[in-house]
Amino acid sequence: MDWVTDLPPGGDRSYNACLVLAYRYSKTSMVLPCNKDDTDMDTAIMIWNRVISHTSLFQNIQIYRDPKCTSALWTNLHNIFGTKSSFSTTYNNQTNSLEERKIKFFE
Repeated sequence: MDWVTDLPPGGDRSYNACLVLAYRYSKTSMVLPCNKDDTDMDTAIMIWNRVISHTSLFQNIQIYRDPKCTSALWTNLHNIFGTKSSFSTTYNNQTNSLEERKIKFFE
């Protein structure tokens, strides 16, 4: 998962960013509108309400923004959900090319 930020405002809530989630096995992706200034808690609630409640928990989550996502909130969420996090450098095409292609589309 990764964020595309600095988009022109749009929608009823003036979203200016989006969270891109790519599913490794089905080769599909989900794009969630959000705001650049959303907190870790806002992001976790958004993932719970818009993704996990409609699908299921993930066995593995790759996160592309280390400083934002290594907070205590994410550590606790991973412990509660029984998932593990895999970190990558930003824009590393070798990790998940599907997600990188989706992000390039928005940029």
